[in-house]
Order: sequence, then structure tokens, then C-alpha cells
Amino acid sequence: MPIYQMVIMPQITLAEASQHLPDLIEAALNGEEIIIIKDNQPLVKLTPVSPVKRRRQPGSAKGLITISEDFDAPLEDFQDYM
Repeated sequence: MPIYQMVIMPQITLAEASQHLPDLIEAALNGEEIIIIKDNQPLVKLTPVSPVKRRRQPGSAKGLITISEDFDAPLEDFQDYM
């Protein structure tokens, strides 16, 4: 078996794509990249869209995190070094 493997993306004509669009969309959602061709020339590559990342919301964890009152108090184990 060779070290590399060539990946061939399925190619389909524009006429066939219009007849089988739901199936092609399902294939794209499953990770396939489909090339739609017209006059034997690549026209469109059908790939799934990455989910949109939500922007961070400042203060969204307010009230979920607590810090103890003695958080910054010296540790007993380090008394010799102070």
C-alpha cells in the first residue's frame, strides 16, 4: 500500500445535480466534497458549512464561580520561606 492515497471527489453534472440536490446535500453534510461540473469544467464545490461560533459574552459565568475569603492568605507549608 502506498504511503499516500489520492482522494477523488465525486463529480456530477449540473443537470444531474439539480435532480439529486437533496442527496448531494446529505452527502456534503456527511463530509463528502462534491464537484458540480458544466461542459466538463468544475463549476462549484459542495461542502458543508462550519458552524458559526458564538461571540463570548462578558459576565456569562457571573455567580457560578466563587473564591474563598482566604484565597490569597499565605500557605502554612511555605512559612519557612517567608
